[in-house]
Amino acid sequence: MKLLRTIRLDPSDTFVFEKAAEPGEWAVSGAFEFWNSDPASLQGKARSAFRGGFLGLSSLGRSTLVQIVEASPADRADMVELLARRLVAHFGAPDMAAAGAAAEEEVAFAESLCSQPQDTLVAVHRTVEDGEVHETFRSLHPREGQKPARAFSFLEVEGEDDNEPGETVDLIGMAGRERK
Repeated sequence: MKLLRTIRLDPSDTFVFEKAAEPGEWAVSGAFEFWNSDPASLQGKARSAFRGGFLGLSSLGRSTLVQIVEASPADRADMVELLARRLVAHFGAPDMAAAGAAAEEEVAFAESLCSQPQDTLVAVHRTVEDGEVHETFRSLHPREGQKPARAFSFLEVEGEDDNEPGETVDLIGMAGRERK
């Protein structure tokens, strides 16, 4: 069985998101965090979290990338339990039974994203179309024969849509604004 863990290849998550996930946390898509908000009205770090952040379960922080890792049935059960507790404590689930069912569904979805080989990185891009949230996932594969240590050691990207408009982020400018 394979599941998703957060990974941090550089410090950008620490200033792109309000709260960055710590490396190595179990992760889910986390789009449910935005179910009761208008994504078009999100700005700044909240918008960044909506558009491209996975949810780390331990910290409830966001991560741009997650890594596909081997997991045991006990790991999966712990992940469902932790998410269920978070849904009750932080996201308004009425009770543990309802939260458990929702957590099971969210973890199953995360597990479905793990069809690629272990150590593959996955990125998400969310948009709103006709009032519905759509998620697109891209996988980044390590170059053959090496384990990636840096963001630029990846060669192949799957799921790239050439028709999708480009997006630029001024990370240096964002970092400068945060220091003021």
